[in-house]
Amino acid sequence: MTDNPSPTAPDTVFEAVGGHETFRRLVDVFYREVAADDFLIAMYPEGHALEGAKHRLQTFLEQYFGGPGTYQAERGHPRLRMRHFPYPIDTKARDHWLAHMRTALDEVAPPPLYEAVMWDYFQRAAAAMVNTRDPEPGQAAGTPHLPLA
Repeated sequence: MTDNPSPTAPDTVFEAVGGHETFRRLVDVFYREVAADDFLIAMYPEGHALEGAKHRLQTFLEQYFGGPGTYQAERGHPRLRMRHFPYPIDTKARDHWLAHMRTALDEVAPPPLYEAVMWDYFQRAAAAMVNTRDPEPGQAAGTPHLPLA
């Protein structure tokens, strides 16, 4: 018998990847990329002043992955699809968002198992936010897209 207990696995993804600091870095890298993306930054009402968006994304992700419930305390139930409905999100917007989140995950480099769990969630969440049909071939740039029914 030994006096040294075996180490226990973290209880949550939030803990396993390094907690608040890891999610802060993830969101900082993500929004650094968004700010440099003319197509995607145009969707943000606050433009390049992204502090509010950064706080909302970070607190949401921390809560989703098992961290503190700050997001819910501040904003209530996430209702992600409802909150994103005012913004026309088509597959191009989804793909831009995912590309920047991929860059952020690659830079933060969580342990592979947790990276896979996080990437799976990001892909599913991004697909669920699509609320606008893609433009028809030859449709003029800037022509309003039709919302999905």
